[in-house]
Amino acid sequence: MTAPIPDTASDRSLLPAAVLWDMDGTLVDTEPYWMASEEELVSSFGGTWTHDDALLLVGQGLWTSAEILRSHGVDMEADAIVSWLTDRVQQKLDTEGVPWRPGARELLSSLRERGVRTALVTMSVRRMAEQVVAHIPFDAFDLIVSGDEVEHPKPHPEPYLRAADLLGVDPRDAVAIEDSLVGLASAVASGAMAIGVPHIVPIPESDGHTIWTTLDGRTADDIAAVVAARTQTPKA
Repeated sequence: MTAPIPDTASDRSLLPAAVLWDMDGTLVDTEPYWMASEEELVSSFGGTWTHDDALLLVGQGLWTSAEILRSHGVDMEADAIVSWLTDRVQQKLDTEGVPWRPGARELLSSLRERGVRTALVTMSVRRMAEQVVAHIPFDAFDLIVSGDEVEHPKPHPEPYLRAADLLGVDPRDAVAIEDSLVGLASAVASGAMAIGVPHIVPIPESDGHTIWTTLDGRTADDIAAVVAARTQTPKA
């Protein structure tokens, strides 16, 4: 997949080398699907799974989440838990639809129209990421980095470093968009300029990232403004 060529060199110089997107909670509002599936699984083994329990898994790698579920009585191997949960969420995507986050597809389209390279950096497995991306009616991403393709999940920087490497860009010249503290920790540790868009879990103010309350109404020009601000005020 290749992004369109930007109109002018000056237009392109205002923008980052790439924008790296989280998926669950940032591009799509699938966290309720995951939470319902987790509760269903724990309950099937006679356990109790609360909303607070589910919040601990937001942004975590699936195999990390699987171990937490095992500690709540789910008597399955981690790989089997990941497969079961992914199947259930994919079924919900098919039957209940893909719940897009406000403004996400529009911002993606704006970036692609301006020639910005993009990657989807998700801790979900590739088959689910591809299912979501297939519902976007334009060439949205140059590549996908998924949770089953990295050794160290978020909050480790590996997922974002891998995406930048595959795109051939310096992560310090990229912007990452995330909805969780776990994801932001990964993005910031990679050196990327990070934008936090709180959803299920609140995100505190920090010099290490920029906070937007929503992606609704945002365009490539807003991304360029973040780059300008972060470049003028280097991260500590």
